[in-house]
Amino acid sequence: MKSGENIIIFDVRNKDDFNDWKIEYKEIKMVNVPYFNIIEDEDNVENFKDLSKDTEIVVVCAKGGSSEYVADVLSKKGFKVSHLINGMLAWSQFYYPTTVNISEQMKLVQINRLSKGCLSYLIISNGKAALIDPNRHIDIYLELAKKENATIEHILDSHLHADHISGGPEIAKITGATYYLNSSEGAKISFEPLEKHDVIKFGDVHVEVLAIKTPGHTPGSVSFLVNNQFLLSGDTIFVGGLGRPDLGGKAREWAMDLYDTIFNKIADLADDVLVLPAHFADIQEINEQGIVAATLGEIRKSNRQMQTTNKEEFTEMVASSANTTKPPNFEDIVAINKGEQNVDDETATALEIGPNRCAVHHTAE
Repeated sequence: MKSGENIIIFDVRNKDDFNDWKIEYKEIKMVNVPYFNIIEDEDNVENFKDLSKDTEIVVVCAKGGSSEYVADVLSKKGFKVSHLINGMLAWSQFYYPTTVNISEQMKLVQINRLSKGCLSYLIISNGKAALIDPNRHIDIYLELAKKENATIEHILDSHLHADHISGGPEIAKITGATYYLNSSEGAKISFEPLEKHDVIKFGDVHVEVLAIKTPGHTPGSVSFLVNNQFLLSGDTIFVGGLGRPDLGGKAREWAMDLYDTIFNKIADLADDVLVLPAHFADIQEINEQGIVAATLGEIRKSNRQMQTTNKEEFTEMVASSANTTKPPNFEDIVAINKGEQNVDDETATALEIGPNRCAVHHTAE
């Protein structure tokens, strides 16, 4: 998809599942015809009217069985077709790393879990590394660090995640790295309190990871300012919005915290600081370099919330906008990340199925 190859994704799940969560990338053409429509009448041309025999077709379903059947039907009809093995289940576990920056001091890599809009980061400096907001599938991070000949020494979660299970504690056990989280998140797992570390340095050439308390999305949300150039903002600031404050049931209270974060905590940061969030909500937020990022100045200009300096207006705007559909299974995922629940891999996969819903979006008018 990133290469611009001309393909059609033919999704044969039911319309509700398709509308809720689908494979997306820029200008890729999507066609949705439910599987049962096809098996009821394989020869109904209406089912295939939006497909082309000149274009490669990839059939997608939930777990791969239905798509294999439909791909066989299409192949017999003369279409160029393949199907996605294990379907959306496999898509939910796909990660794509892209280099954000390389300098004498460090290399910064963004790891994009495209299916959920989840973003994590690996910062490498002279053979040592810090990992920010890792997801549950830890092999991608271990393999990436090995490829970079780097030892993971620090693992930092910007906040207690509600849409995916953190891989931080498990990676820390395997590597011996220090796992950091803000104590305000109320976790019962073993972690090093982030509030004790304003600055984390690693590598022969020091890369400073400055922890800035940025509550609002959660009480213990933290952003990381790397070398005064990159703000790894967790779920506090997105390219197209701000973190929603209602997931803890205290929308107005946390919205006021978010106001303080935006207009006091980060107010002095320069416009040219590059914001690298932990999520994106729209595929258009991926820029031409394949990275989800924008300068703080660009976000300040495009985000109406960040221009609303009146605290009461800001609080009302954010709190009222946030009361929308919550992330699927977020109570269970929060409990797992807190250390209050343990689940097997199959259950964890089922809990994570679906998109993230962690942002409140308001563009400038």
